[in-house]
Amino acid sequence: MQTGDGRSSVGVGPVAGGRSTQSSGVKLYMAQDKPHATGRVAAGDLTQRVGVEQIQARGVDVDRLIEKLVDAAGAEFTTYYYYTILRMYLAGQEDYKEICEDARLEDRAHFELITPRIYELGGTLPYDIRTFANRAGCPDAYLPGSSDGQHTLRHPRDIVTSTTPTEILTVLLEAERCAIRTWAEVCDLTFGKDPRTYDMASRILQEEVEHEAWFIELLSRERDGVARPSGHFRRGTPGEAPYSKNGAFYNP
Repeated sequence: MQTGDGRSSVGVGPVAGGRSTQSSGVKLYMAQDKPHATGRVAAGDLTQRVGVEQIQARGVDVDRLIEKLVDAAGAEFTTYYYYTILRMYLAGQEDYKEICEDARLEDRAHFELITPRIYELGGTLPYDIRTFANRAGCPDAYLPGSSDGQHTLRHPRDIVTSTTPTEILTVLLEAERCAIRTWAEVCDLTFGKDPRTYDMASRILQEEVEHEAWFIELLSRERDGVARPSGHFRRGTPGEAPYSKNGAFYNP
């Protein structure tokens, strides 16, 4: 039929429940019920989270997941600290320092990405940084030659002087491998059940895999004199974090 202004109109008759109606050859569906309007969490209840209840219903052990994320956040945070020292001691190796700086800043970005998710799930970071560091899910990335961080400073400038690029690159490589194992496990725990945490873990994992490839390339040349290409270059800007920051994809 035509309206007064010349536009066409399709008439719709009354619909009850979830029944369909036929009008002018068009089959229309209208739902009276709103199945997602209510659920196990009562309206106004601030002690429960639907975002948690939904992933629990899909099989996620949320308490276990929170513990995993806190441990992983501790590892990313302490790695950022240790990488600061390791980068300083790649003295005279500017190309190595650039790659280490990318990994260092991206680990900090990972910590920033993980932390809000811990609180969304109802958890918290430890209130004491010493507890937090001790909970880190990966070993401390100590500077080689520092006696596992216990080097005694007889005076303020009594610094470690005996470390080598090969030793430092070895520490960096093994730290990245621990991170890969950590985030692969989180991906396994959340795949198909918790899309928000899975997306975060997958983004971090992709960058950790790139970090490992970087340090394999550098250590292979430095220690073995063998070319094992990583397949990509350093970031366009330091710590760009193209996956965890959702930046533009860079493919040289």
